[in-house]
Parts: sequence; C-alpha cells; structure tokens
Amino acid sequence: MKIAIHGRNFKEETKPFVQSMFDTLAQKNIELQISESYQQFLSDVDIIHSSNSFYTDKANLFDADVVLSLGGDGTLLDAVTHVGDREIPILGINTGRLGFLAIVSPDKIQEGLAEIFAGNYSLDQRTLVSISSSLNGEPLDIFNGVNFGLNELGIMKTDSSSMIMVRAYLNGEFLNTYWADGLIIATATGSTGYNLSVGGPLVMPSSDIFVIAPMSPHNLNVRPLVVSTDVVLDFEIESRSSNCLISLDARSKVVHSNVKIRMEREKFKANIIKLSGTNFLNTLRSKLNWGFDVRN
Repeated sequence: MKIAIHGRNFKEETKPFVQSMFDTLAQKNIELQISESYQQFLSDVDIIHSSNSFYTDKANLFDADVVLSLGGDGTLLDAVTHVGDREIPILGINTGRLGFLAIVSPDKIQEGLAEIFAGNYSLDQRTLVSISSSLNGEPLDIFNGVNFGLNELGIMKTDSSSMIMVRAYLNGEFLNTYWADGLIIATATGSTGYNLSVGGPLVMPSSDIFVIAPMSPHNLNVRPLVVSTDVVLDFEIESRSSNCLISLDARSKVVHSNVKIRMEREKFKANIIKLSGTNFLNTLRSKLNWGFDVRN
C-alpha cells in the first residue's frame, strides 16, 4: 500500500500519537511519501519515520492509495488541491482546532489506520467548485492552474470602509446586484465554513447545491439563496478602490475589480474517507453543541 501524508504543526501533547502512527506504518511496510512542508516540521520536532520520498505539489505526488491529512479542516483543503483530479481518498486526522472534515482525533489514529488497512471504510464524494476568470477580455489565471476548491468561492472588498458591488448572473440570466462587503458561494461541504459565519444555511454534504450568501449586505432584504450545482454563475464586480479580493478555500489574491468570474461545478470530486461510526449529524451535534442544555 502507498500512503501520502500532508500536515501542519501540532501541539506537543499530540506528538506521541503521530510518532505511533509512523511506527505502525513502518511495521506494516507501507510505502510513504510526505509533503516537503510537513517533512520540515516533522524533522524540527524529531518525529522518526521511514520515508525518503517527498512531494511539493500534485505534479510530483506519487500514485497513492490513500492520503492522510493531519491538521484541521484547512489542512484537508490543502490535501484536496494536492490530489486534484486523481480523486485519491483522503482521511482527515484532526491535530488542529476545528474538524468538520478532519474528524479522526489523535487518540483514534490507530483505529482509523486499522480500518484503512482492512478496507473497512466508505467514500463521501464531495462536490468541488471550478472557476475561470478574465480581465479586460483576456483570460486571467488567478490561482496558477489550481482553480478548484472544496468549500467556497469568495468575492470580497479590500477597503475597510467601502462596499463592493457584485452583479450575479445565473445561466446567463441576471440574478441580483449585491451591495455588500462581499459574496460567498459555498458548496454543501462549505456550508459549515465561511457560509455559516455570514448567516447561510447548513446543508447536508450529499446535497447537489451551491449557497450564494452575501456578507453584510446593504439591503437587509437580500438573503442567502440556494441553487443547483447544474447552474453556471457569472459575476461582475465594481469597487471604489479599483480592486477586490478573490478567495478559493484558503487561497486568496487581490485582483483588479474589472475581473469577471465564472463559477460552476468541477468535473471531478473529492473523495473523503468515512470510517465506521462517523456521520455528519454526529459531527454537527459535537461541534455546535446541539442537544446540550447550555442555559446555566
């Protein structure tokens, strides 16, 4: 079996669990490849492992059977960009702070590995967004070819005082003009992210929808809108500062406000490993304290 590993910094108390994971992988003679950024951190904290193969991006990621993501949800979003259209299954191990996607706790790593080795897991196929953009009629590659994301597209102001104006079109038909601090267009997976913070709805991950959620809209009658993933969305932007911030999951870039953005469903999906005994409803109850009496 071939396993690729990507991660971020973890706290000292997490170190024994991570070292135990690498010990188990070595005992099982698993062929490993580790992202270079994570390898540097592992070296700094004296984690011992058997890998002498490292990768920087999806171009030199080997043909893994599984990718392990050690961190929070942001780390898993990185892993999705590493995998790209190869659709390699990804297991999220939560050594970070938040885990709607990375739901395996450090003390459950060994149980998770056992299920991986036994093939005792299913795959949640998650919809991705795909964007293309142009500036003054010329193609613009904002994110250097990695123009897809698992959570959301964000169109936001850069000036702390002025709103931006975003004209939105659905399948070529005018939808609305948003005067707001920005606009979030989230997948069902991303409904627990930025979308939730700006008042958008929670959505079951298997739903084939996008949520268009304005950020602090000037008109209070403008509410989040749920649309099918079959649609094509186009956005035109105006800003007093002549620029805006475009984000795709954890990546962002300031561009001229003359930019035009097109968003649609990506042709491929992200395969997130779902272990036995885990489900989205349990995660919601745990992370959002549903069902707990917190009145006192």
